[in-house]
Amino acid sequence: MTPVKQKFLATTGILTTALVWGLMWYPFRSLNQSGVSVAMTSLVVYLVAITLGVIIFFDVYRRQFRLQPVLLVLTAVFGWCNYSYTWAVSEGQVMRVLLLFYLSPLWTVFLSRLILKERLTRSGWLVVALSLLGCFIFIYRPGLFAGELPLSHRYEWLALSGGMAFALGNVISRGAQSIPVPVKSASIWFGVASIGAIKLALAGQLGGILQIPPQSWLVLGILGVTLLCTSVISQHGVSILPATQTMTLMLMELLFAAASAYLLAGEAMTPREWAGGALIASASLLSGRMTRKPGTAQLKQEAA
Repeated sequence: MTPVKQKFLATTGILTTALVWGLMWYPFRSLNQSGVSVAMTSLVVYLVAITLGVIIFFDVYRRQFRLQPVLLVLTAVFGWCNYSYTWAVSEGQVMRVLLLFYLSPLWTVFLSRLILKERLTRSGWLVVALSLLGCFIFIYRPGLFAGELPLSHRYEWLALSGGMAFALGNVISRGAQSIPVPVKSASIWFGVASIGAIKLALAGQLGGILQIPPQSWLVLGILGVTLLCTSVISQHGVSILPATQTMTLMLMELLFAAASAYLLAGEAMTPREWAGGALIASASLLSGRMTRKPGTAQLKQEAA
């Protein structure tokens, strides 16, 4: 395959991923409103992804899977990242969830410094400034300086924690280069399914899965296949395209989500929220060049 075709397929894959996640809120919310809880949906959907993934990538897992402590951490972190996101969009305003989630580059700055000892570049400092300013504008309310909480709904805290988990997972994943990408992807599926199973078990509702209506099983199966395919094509795109181009394409998720939320749920953002969201999105565009590894500057000077 020529480089041009590879790049075209990679770009198409990333845009498809953005489209899927920009629309994913709707089936999760619809299932939740029909009586199939987020925990049930997450467990069934990701069990479908696990089953198909093991069948398709059996040889890869047989040759490359090694149980390591860091893999268990990634399973928990990425599991919560995906679960909290779908829980948040199932009950809250879609764009507020997405933009609070997209604060993840801000948390990445601090976590990469703490865990990987990476230093901020000029773009990194700009990411911090834009993220903080955008966040302040986005969450501002008249009573904010009177002691009121900046976020007043559960779904907002879920989205914020999901973005933090996403940042932490990415930083840990960068430090665990020895773990193959397919194995890391499988950790996400196991993580989300495990959290769904634990939540159902604690609530004594595991048996409720057997009462899911037949028409809902069809939707759950389609979601499982879709998430599996999205994982594969997004991995392909990320491995070929530069990080900055990937992030630019992934920001299309915001446009897809805004359009679908307005058309399907009548959700609209205020001008102030759009202004804050634009700053948060701008910060995400710069996130691919916001840190450098320890000693990078010294190496450049020596090379010069």
